[in-house]
Amino acid sequence: MGNMLQGWDNATIAGSLLYIKREFGLEAHPALEGLVVATSLIGATVVTTFSGPLSDSIGRRPMLIASSLLYALAGLLMLWSPTVHVLLLARLVDGLAVGLAVTLVPVYISETAPPEIRGTLNTLPQFTGSGGMFLSYCMVFAMTLAPSPDWRVMLGVLFLPSLLYIAVAVLYLPESPRWLVSKGRMREARVVLQMLRNRDDVEGEMALLAEGLGSGGVTAIEEYIVGPAPVDGDDDEFGGGKSGGVTLFGPERGMSWVAQPVPLGGQGSMLGSARQSRQGSLLGSAMGLSRMGSMLDNLQDPVVALLGGLHEMNRVPPNADGGVTGTTLFTNFGSVLGDHPLDWDEENAAHSSDDDDDDEHDNDGKASADGGLRAPLLDMRRQSSLTGGEGMASTMGIGGGWQLAWKWTEGEAGPDGTKQTTVQRMYLHEEGAATDGHNVHAAALVSKSALYTTTTNDENLQHEHPIMGPALVHPATTAAKPGALWRELLEPGVRHALFCGVTLQILQQFSGINGVLYYTPQILDQAGVSVLLEGLGLSSDSTSILISGLTTLLMLPTIVVAMRLMDVSGRRSLLLWTIPVLIASLVALVAADIVPMATTAHAAISTGSVIVYFCTFVMGFGPIPNILCSEIFPTRVRGLCIAICSLTFWLCDIIVTYSLPVMLNSVGLAGVFSIYAVVCCIALVFVALRVPETKGLPLEVITEFFNVGAKGLPKIDDD
Repeated sequence: MGNMLQGWDNATIAGSLLYIKREFGLEAHPALEGLVVATSLIGATVVTTFSGPLSDSIGRRPMLIASSLLYALAGLLMLWSPTVHVLLLARLVDGLAVGLAVTLVPVYISETAPPEIRGTLNTLPQFTGSGGMFLSYCMVFAMTLAPSPDWRVMLGVLFLPSLLYIAVAVLYLPESPRWLVSKGRMREARVVLQMLRNRDDVEGEMALLAEGLGSGGVTAIEEYIVGPAPVDGDDDEFGGGKSGGVTLFGPERGMSWVAQPVPLGGQGSMLGSARQSRQGSLLGSAMGLSRMGSMLDNLQDPVVALLGGLHEMNRVPPNADGGVTGTTLFTNFGSVLGDHPLDWDEENAAHSSDDDDDDEHDNDGKASADGGLRAPLLDMRRQSSLTGGEGMASTMGIGGGWQLAWKWTEGEAGPDGTKQTTVQRMYLHEEGAATDGHNVHAAALVSKSALYTTTTNDENLQHEHPIMGPALVHPATTAAKPGALWRELLEPGVRHALFCGVTLQILQQFSGINGVLYYTPQILDQAGVSVLLEGLGLSSDSTSILISGLTTLLMLPTIVVAMRLMDVSGRRSLLLWTIPVLIASLVALVAADIVPMATTAHAAISTGSVIVYFCTFVMGFGPIPNILCSEIFPTRVRGLCIAICSLTFWLCDIIVTYSLPVMLNSVGLAGVFSIYAVVCCIALVFVALRVPETKGLPLEVITEFFNVGAKGLPKIDDD
């Protein structure tokens, strides 16, 4: 609904601007004309500066409700608008509503959607936005047929659909489960997840959300060969404790597996595929120059290479719905928390001592409502575990063929007899087919756990309860240090992701979309489009608005195609295929304006190029920057990082929209679209070198890859 109203507003201002200019005499004041449109963008920019951090503080839902209320207020003000100054105020309020919706809708969807369909659901706002534009153009076209079209009614009708947005936001919208977990409201988060997933067992995802609260400053890649556990006494190379490996148990099936560490970069490894991905990059293959290929090899982002190698190795077949299911081997791991309902919230997240551990858990392994929680998400009291050598771990599926695992090792006892237990988080993924019919190659992203650092001097307790120790100190229970979130922005992985997100937003806006969008009727009118439909007896104004509406109608099926491909081909692939088409359509617009030709041919080429531009844009460069920005940041700083990216988006949007009338008067249509075409060429190179593929990955796994990529690809010993 939020994006539908944004599309509705974009179309109404584009259609009504023709009449606003005449009533207020803006033809002689192109700067004021640009301000009428750009004031909405200014409002969006202002609200974006604090919407992200504020949504981290009070929640996503209240901010989306505020957006719906602001839309309604803006509609009433635009319906009134006796002067251009009141109209500017109304456009400012409208911008506040748009800014909140555009900033937070992708975040909300990414935080609630399963990894397998996250791209599809995050493309849906593009569809509803274009649908809103089409409905609005239909309304505006009908009004232009009247003897005296009223632009105030065109703009003020926004109030009616905003009422539906208010009803949906207030009565139906649940809070983001990731945000609830970040505030320690685990019970509420579980209820929301159970509703969203339509099942009762959501403990695995609850554990993932809690583990993802840390930004994960240090992450490494480890690789394993995973296979069945040998018979006792067997001298097999997968001999568990003999070879120092770790044994994986599937508690619900009683099946044992062994994970043996192997050197990085071996045959069929993610790192090996990552390096091949670099060598066979799109641009390097197109140029066919070894020297240029070597240069591109150095320029390509390590995250691009790593995720490219991962997707090359991922042979998990799609299910009937097009999503990715877990592998046969990893399905046998099971859920370590399957029969451990969690009962943890702010009121019982107290920090307590080791001595009263047994008093704080009931006989079912739950934490008592009035006691502190010793191990809220990793309670192994009655569960089988991943053991072997000096290490122990547990695992559960988290979507997309990935497993969340915790691996802990007991260190040497100190002088006081106290032993320190090191806990690491592992995201484990099968990389290829079985190596010999039984064993498979798997990769793990390993980082410091967000949950535990345990210490005990009771050797028996340590063996019986491997991770019993001080209770988890949830971020919600501790006072945040001043500037703590801003310091997290300096983490290498976060900086790496911010560079990618901010640059994508800049390139998207300077590719000219909003300039073309807001001024489509005028562009088509300047191209002489009225000759195409002169037989219908329509005015020039009605003809340009009608063709604009037909263009948005043609955009809808292309967005449906993009929704289907977003989680199949992926975000990066769609960008690499659609940006060249954008360049071609812009070049055609330039040629139509420069090359002498008949009026009909000029109008036909211009109209066709605008349609191709819009339809291609909404398949790739339209939705994907916002989708990627909502996926690549850690949970604790996601709102702040999204605010930075959105602020960049709106500032660039203001520059493009405000400057377009002036640029049209100075360099003409050909000059404007030539600039946009050059920007699209730069965007193509940037995507090829710096934008990774994120389809099907849990958000927490994506952020860990950025942590790894910030350090560059690990070196592989050729020997």
